[in-house]
Amino acid sequence: MLLFDKIIIMKSIEVIKAEYITDYKIHLWFNNNVDKIVDLYSSLKGVVFEPLKNVENFKKFKIKYNTIEWDNGADFAPEYLYGLE
Repeated sequence: MLLFDKIIIMKSIEVIKAEYITDYKIHLWFNNNVDKIVDLYSSLKGVVFEPLKNVENFKKFKIKYNTIEWDNGADFAPEYLYGLE
């Protein structure tokens, strides 16, 4: 007979709302009732993120597939965003 002391069910993290704040900061709301402001400047690495270093391009994100995405296809995993301090 197998006994389990604990069963942990983890709900996947999803971005449900996002608002531009200033510079490279976005206020994010997650589906687990957590909200936070993240500064993505240091995360803008790689070719796909180059256009987003222009703050006018950076501001033009939307929520798609449970995270934030820009018109050029750049996005971040919601778990990555959730883990940012």
